[in-house]
Amino acid sequence: MEFLSTTSLANELEIKPSDLFDKLKGLGWIERKSDKWTLTDLGKQKGGQLRTSQKYGEFIVWPENISIDNGQQNKGKSKLLNATAIGKHFGISSQRLNLILSELGWIEKVYVRQEANGWGTTKLGKSIGGRQFEHENGGFYVLWPDNVLTNVNLTSAFRDVTTIESPTIPTVKEAPKTTNDNFREKFPATFRTKDGHMVRSRAEVIIDNALYDYKLAHAYERKLPVEEDVYSDFFIPTENVYIEFWGMEDDPKYAERKR
Repeated sequence: MEFLSTTSLANELEIKPSDLFDKLKGLGWIERKSDKWTLTDLGKQKGGQLRTSQKYGEFIVWPENISIDNGQQNKGKSKLLNATAIGKHFGISSQRLNLILSELGWIEKVYVRQEANGWGTTKLGKSIGGRQFEHENGGFYVLWPDNVLTNVNLTSAFRDVTTIESPTIPTVKEAPKTTNDNFREKFPATFRTKDGHMVRSRAEVIIDNALYDYKLAHAYERKLPVEEDVYSDFFIPTENVYIEFWGMEDDPKYAERKR
């Protein structure tokens, strides 16, 4: 079960943190001692716990599904899932899952003093139900409602891409069989980019790294929204832009495919 700090719980409930502290004090769950908030015995009974971090010192956390109206865990509330739980459902690592969510435009890297410090939710991610929180160590992460497991865009992403868990297992680009039957054998994905994508050429490395450096969430090899079974090299979901790099101008079949 996930636990939220009082401030994070206030954000989840969409109220001011100061108002939530006052409400919890009125309920008798917390009290002010020596200029700091502490848990009462009643607060402990309701599920509150004390945590300690180097950044914040000692602070109070609550079960993420607690109801402050009756002090019970709200079993009817949609359960929030982290990247590890979602990744386990789809059989991939949390790191790979976050890359896919980034490609969908749901999350983006959070930078603190020009250094990556976890993941934050985008406007699109918020519309899906994503909620951004902060770890005790200061890093950021996103939790999702359990109905995300049946989200059409997410499940489609798993159908459209071959998951890469090792650089020895390349992504497969589904080129039309009529134009290039041995595409997989001729052009294996052996080049790794900054964000972990495995691509098929040094030119694609340059393009992928440029998109990453510009903080543009992107997918590698996505099917075009047409009836023909054709895939583009890159897709930027937030802009609905498909990018294809044409690098074999002297090949007649390749030129015909481009046409």
